[in-house]
Amino acid sequence: MPVTVVRLNLVDPEATPESLSRRYRAAVEMAAFADEQGIDTVQTEEHHGAANGWLPSPLTFAGAVLGATRRIAVTVSALIVPLYDPLRLAEDIAVLDLVSGGRLVAVAGIGYRPEEYAGLGREWKRRGALQDEALETLLAAWTGEPFEYRGRTVRVTPRPYTRPHPTLLVGGSSKAAARRAARLGLPFFPSAHLPELEAYYHARRAEYGTEGWCVMPAARTSLLHVAEDPERAWAEFGPHLLHEARMYDSWQSDGGVHSAVRSHAEDVAALRGEGVYRIVTPEECVALAKEDGEAASLVLHPLCGGMPVEEGWRSLRLFAERVLPRLKE
Repeated sequence: MPVTVVRLNLVDPEATPESLSRRYRAAVEMAAFADEQGIDTVQTEEHHGAANGWLPSPLTFAGAVLGATRRIAVTVSALIVPLYDPLRLAEDIAVLDLVSGGRLVAVAGIGYRPEEYAGLGREWKRRGALQDEALETLLAAWTGEPFEYRGRTVRVTPRPYTRPHPTLLVGGSSKAAARRAARLGLPFFPSAHLPELEAYYHARRAEYGTEGWCVMPAARTSLLHVAEDPERAWAEFGPHLLHEARMYDSWQSDGGVHSAVRSHAEDVAALRGEGVYRIVTPEECVALAKEDGEAASLVLHPLCGGMPVEEGWRSLRLFAERVLPRLKE
């Protein structure tokens, strides 16, 4: 059976307190529904200062989802680790790991927007050093033993539930990220399908003598919306998908960032033809899973780009009622 994911990043072009509150509450309810239906993962992410409210506090949101569910994993992909105080981050993740019984998965990213660093008072030019310090601090903190941190001896409690530590992967699309993961003995999660980077990671692991594995995105990754009538849905809701795609693309204009879900479309017609965002019938969704076989991953994006909550629910329920049973067969 393919991996099934519900992606929730809480984008809302209106971004009023009322509209965002309704969207956040719906997202937690959708996560609870996904948990009941047997969907594997809720995925969320982190961005700061976006006019459309793109989720800036993924651990708080993860805590709400973990509290409303009993089985489903919650993946933060990615958590911009250099923007956090490392000791507080270690505590927060440990508490979430204990509350959830080990269901939180954190992908440690370094970020690619200087304005996020400036807004939170971090030095963009020191991001690599900040990432190294933070990851080393997390691993030391989660042992529960005293360790040296910035010239003083500290100890972080409580210890997490998961041994040897909560699930932590290093994300990125650079050799520096791959080396960092290899050196620390952490799994590597490239942000796009980059087989040569996976090979580089394993070569560096061999040099460092560390354990680890790579979670490689599929060559084709589509963000899915399920509808009975895709033609109608594209006409009515295509602008929501385009809104998110255009903002995400604008953040990566320097060309140094690789992403499995980046679109370059300028209008809805181009977006539809490109295939990064897809509106499919339940039958087409099942066919997608069969095409990819064991490597299949279905990423449902029910609230994409400010999608009306009611339409998001229609998509999620169609997936649960007419796609999941076929996948389980």
